[in-house]
Amino acid sequence: MPNIKNQIKRDRTNKAANLKNSAAKSEARTAIKKVEALVAEGKKAEAEKALNEAISLLDKLAREGIIARNNATRKKAHLQHIVAAL
Repeated sequence: MPNIKNQIKRDRTNKAANLKNSAAKSEARTAIKKVEALVAEGKKAEAEKALNEAISLLDKLAREGIIARNNATRKKAHLQHIVAAL
């Protein structure tokens, strides 16, 4: 436990940010799995709609700095590739 008052405040802030970032990353993983599941089932129209939602979410996370820009780009390219292969 820190003795410095400002570090106590930073710990509180960091914990809140960690919860927010973890929830956002979890939401992105769920969106990615949804697209992959729809592709596995062969539902192209639904997969394309889910793909647009996943891309939007990944772009938002990259813009906010929750995930790296290249990480988001790589994940989007992977999803686009598997949907296009249908």
